[in-house]
Order: sequence, then structure tokens, then C-alpha cells
Amino acid sequence: MALVDSIDIPLKTRMPNFSLMDTRNTTHTTQSLMGEKGLLIYFTCNHCPYALAIWPRMIRLSNYAENLNISSVAINPNIHPNYPEDAPDKMKEKILEWNIPFPYLIDNTQSVAKSYNAQCTPDIYLLNKDQELVYHGRLDDNWKDEKNVQKEELKEAITALSQDQPIQTPQYASLGCSIKWKTENFT
Repeated sequence: MALVDSIDIPLKTRMPNFSLMDTRNTTHTTQSLMGEKGLLIYFTCNHCPYALAIWPRMIRLSNYAENLNISSVAINPNIHPNYPEDAPDKMKEKILEWNIPFPYLIDNTQSVAKSYNAQCTPDIYLLNKDQELVYHGRLDDNWKDEKNVQKEELKEAITALSQDQPIQTPQYASLGCSIKWKTENFT
């Protein structure tokens, strides 16, 4: 497991459109997922300890965001033969186990992760309704132990976005396992 940080992407960057399928072969697009105020995107997987540690918080935060007209989606770029625990059939199991209330999409070619410059799982992006990046960073200040969280930067950013306020919270890089790139897909 290689530990990496998310990379700095300038705020207000218009993020790319995507079209991906979920585990039921339903296609979802950026436009179909976009909430009235924005879209929260998690690049994540089933096996990374950093991703696993925050999945329950991600799910709760998605419910909070949904009440503020911000939709959520998870995208798994780790569809790789060397990581069978991240395969679509295992994603189906996690959707049921964790009762994931938002689409969990398959980035089989890893093209969406690459277009977003995603580096790790989790890598978190908050877009406004114009698809501009307004937050790219960690969920909170303690990925390992939710009981010791002092600062919920992503929740603060979601609240500010929902109220059409500037996002004042510092944006610290997300930390996680490297995305398991398929070397034959590098361009």
C-alpha cells in the first residue's frame, strides 16, 4: 500500500463531465447526478484502510449534503485484476453492507480518475452547480479515529456552498492509498 496525498487543483477549475455505470449497469452522468447546489464526488474503493475508515462518515455526510441540495457519488477507480476486493461484485456487497444511499460507480478504464487528477482513495471533490471545484481535500482532521475529530472541513465547505457563501475552511490534502493504476492505460 503506497500512501499518497491528493494533488493541488486550482479552485474554480471546471471539472470534466463523466458517464459511468453502477453495479446494476445503469449509466450516471455528471449532469444527472448534479444537485441543485452541487455535487460531492468521492474517489474511493473497498479495501484501502483510509477509505474504509471514513466510509461511514461519507455516508452520513452525504445525507447531510442531500438535505442541502448537494448530491453525492462514489467512484471506484481500482478495478484492477490484482485487487479483487474492489471488483464490481464486491462493490455490490459493500452497497448492501453499508447501505450506501448514493450511486457507487465503476471507473473500469480509470479515465474519470485520470481526468480529475485523482491520486488516492479517498480523494474528495466538491463541485458547485456550474461544475467548478470549490473544495478538494480531506473529510476532516482525523481519518483514523472519528471520536477525535476536531474540525470537519468538508462539512463546513458543504454548508457554505449550500448558503452561497465563500468557503473559508483551509483545504488540506486528502491522504490515502494510491489508486491502483493499470499501467497499460497510461497515456
